[in-house]
Amino acid sequence: MTFGPETFILGDCIEQLAKLPSKSVDLVFADPPYNLQLGGDLHRPDNSKVDACDDAWDQFASFEAYDKFTIAWMTEAKRVLKDDGALWVIGSYHNIFRVGTVLQNLGFWILNDVIWRKTNPMPNFKGTRFTNAHETLIWASKSRGAKRYTFNYDAMKMANDELQMRSDWSLPLCTGDERVKDADGNKGHPTQKPEALLHRVLLSSTKPGDVVLDPFFGVGTTGAAAKRLGRHFIGIEREETYFNLARERISKVIPVTAAELDVMGSKRSEPRVPFGRIVEAGLLRVGDKLFCAKGEHAARVRADGSLAIGDVSGSIHKLGALVQSAPACNGWTYWHFKTDRGLTPIDVLRAKVRAEMN
Repeated sequence: MTFGPETFILGDCIEQLAKLPSKSVDLVFADPPYNLQLGGDLHRPDNSKVDACDDAWDQFASFEAYDKFTIAWMTEAKRVLKDDGALWVIGSYHNIFRVGTVLQNLGFWILNDVIWRKTNPMPNFKGTRFTNAHETLIWASKSRGAKRYTFNYDAMKMANDELQMRSDWSLPLCTGDERVKDADGNKGHPTQKPEALLHRVLLSSTKPGDVVLDPFFGVGTTGAAAKRLGRHFIGIEREETYFNLARERISKVIPVTAAELDVMGSKRSEPRVPFGRIVEAGLLRVGDKLFCAKGEHAARVRADGSLAIGDVSGSIHKLGALVQSAPACNGWTYWHFKTDRGLTPIDVLRAKVRAEMN
């Protein structure tokens, strides 16, 4: 089965997931019911009622019932995921620990837990607990051995002012014009997520054209972010009111152009270039000397792409580690060759070969 850019499915998520073909989606983003276990109405200090999530879809008879539900939808989610796919699931302290246990029991491999720190959290009106100012996301590959999952590391680093993206994300709650309203002007969904959160999730772990599945679609935040970023989506929602609001919302989203979807590429996704290829291409010759940046160590290039210092030889990485008494070394940045402008890292020669390969 192939999916178009936008697939809306009205119905129970477990029943509808069972109809999807195996290994057909690249990413699952799930925002399941929290099972909040509310103990009555919550009021502000002025006695006005807080519009909390007290809908029937968030209520379960017991923890056991919630666990059974989680096992059912997550088992189907794993089946429809491609082998190199991944799962994101978000929750509060009410449910995320139970969800995480099921996730691990089903064989998913946790890559990160990410803390979404809300910059504008709802206060704790009773004053009996700390203000609940965060939610937890779990990012997991389909299995422990799945090493080809998508992670756009360099794009995330660029989005964070060229600093490595951390696992604590400070983003505001969904408010103002972004909040979807019903025909009466009321809040369309009690737990609508900010699109900035989904933007970061999809930008980090999918590619343009990938299929993203959201089995708890709500008012369509995942679909809106996916459409804007050139990803395809499948949204499953059982509540018709939310379903219709999602369709209306996403119909107004204007996707960006293909050129605007380009992000910083990861070196891990570029073709592998062995050092011997540099010698074969004549960019360095047998017998040429390479130096560390400070000129303290020098090695000779050998015909098979290894380096030698006296009677000791090895790869560019192994010899670089050896002379530094270090456990590991990136030889591409450690070793330099002489030019009329001074010492230059051999990584520029690798870039030249890669450019010709592409």
